[in-house]
Amino acid sequence: MTLAVRAVPWDDPAGTALRVAQQDEVSARYGVPDSEPGPKPTASDITVFLVAFDDDGRAVGCGGLRTLDETHGEIKRMYVVPERRGTGVSTTILSALEGEVRSRGWTRLVLETGDQQPDAMRLYEREGYTRIPNFGYYADSELSICYEKALAPLER
Repeated sequence: MTLAVRAVPWDDPAGTALRVAQQDEVSARYGVPDSEPGPKPTASDITVFLVAFDDDGRAVGCGGLRTLDETHGEIKRMYVVPERRGTGVSTTILSALEGEVRSRGWTRLVLETGDQQPDAMRLYEREGYTRIPNFGYYADSELSICYEKALAPLER
C-alpha cells in the first residue's frame, strides 16, 4: 500500500470525516462526549492539516499542527481508521508532520494524548517522543499524558 499525504483545508470533507470519527472514538473510550481539556482546534489555529490517502483515494488518517510560538508547535487530531492501524499510516503521517515542523524552522514538537490511549503512547515513544510534565491547558488534567520531541530545522 502506498500513501499520499496531502495538506488539506480544515473544512475538507475527508479531513472533517476523520476528525469526527476520531472524536467519536475518544468519546466512546472515555465515556464522555468531550474529554478535551483545552480549546478545540479550528481553521484559525491549525497551521497545517494533513490527510493520508490510500491507493484507492480513501482517506485513512490525519494529523495537524497548531503553532505555539516561533520555535514550536503542537500535534492535534492524529487519527488512523481502525482497519488501517498497524500498517504504517500513523508513522507516515507523523513523519510528514515532522517535515512540516522542520520546514518552518521549529525545533520542538509537543502533544497531548489520553491515559486510555496506550496505542498512541506506544507510537509516540517508539518514534522518539519523551514524556514531559503536562503543559498549558493539560497541566491539571488527570487524563492527559504529554510528550515532546526536539527536531533540527532544515538547513536553508
